[in-house]
Amino acid sequence: MEAAMGLMRRIPPKHSEAALSALLSLLPHLSADLLSQVDQPLQVLCDVDSGKEFILCEYNRDADSYRSPWSNKYHPPLDDGLYPSQELRKLEVEANDVFMVYCDQYYEGGTSSVYIWENEDEDGSRTADGRRGYLEEGSWEAIHVIEVVPLEEATARYCLTSSVMLSLTTNDESSGNFNLSGSIRRQMNMDLPVAEGHLCNMGRMIEEMESKLRYSLDQVYFGKTKEMVCTLRPPSEPVQTRLLEHISKRHP
Repeated sequence: MEAAMGLMRRIPPKHSEAALSALLSLLPHLSADLLSQVDQPLQVLCDVDSGKEFILCEYNRDADSYRSPWSNKYHPPLDDGLYPSQELRKLEVEANDVFMVYCDQYYEGGTSSVYIWENEDEDGSRTADGRRGYLEEGSWEAIHVIEVVPLEEATARYCLTSSVMLSLTTNDESSGNFNLSGSIRRQMNMDLPVAEGHLCNMGRMIEEMESKLRYSLDQVYFGKTKEMVCTLRPPSEPVQTRLLEHISKRHP
């Protein structure tokens, strides 16, 4: 199991589905553990009743059907599917509306879905493909799973587990084709008062976590890639001169 997880951590997210399928065929006795611990690229489906897309994952799956957070119906239809209670469904509807706005403001579009269920013992968001500068194709796939445990004195303990899969491809005549992808997972625990409601607390934690994840990805993936590229292929003298002039203007 340790070797399999080590391998999956080194596989680019775009190839993780094929790699996981191969591992499941080699290690069928570890299928439950692998499926629960390995994050795969997210897939979406259109809810014909609402006309909105929703994310397919283990948190809204029952058999071979997936429940839409917009209409609360399974696709394809399922007679005996599991549904959240009336109270949780009300919170789920509100959360989906809030995180749709969050997705538009932070990522300028994309697809977000929130699923809430009883804990007997994710929300997630996906960006749409876009083009900026040399960017040919890119995606930011974030999965946030929060466990809420009520405590005494009107407080609750929140355990947030966040995973992000990043993938981008550039295609430019001067630089050629370039692909960068990776994944990162972090956890956060906080005890917070519930006076303002669970949704406010969860929103703040997710916002803080995503800020930390963006910074980590920027430093680890982009920073290291830039360092290696500039080491292997140092910029020409005119480019270095322009960089020095730019730095001196920003830091007189």
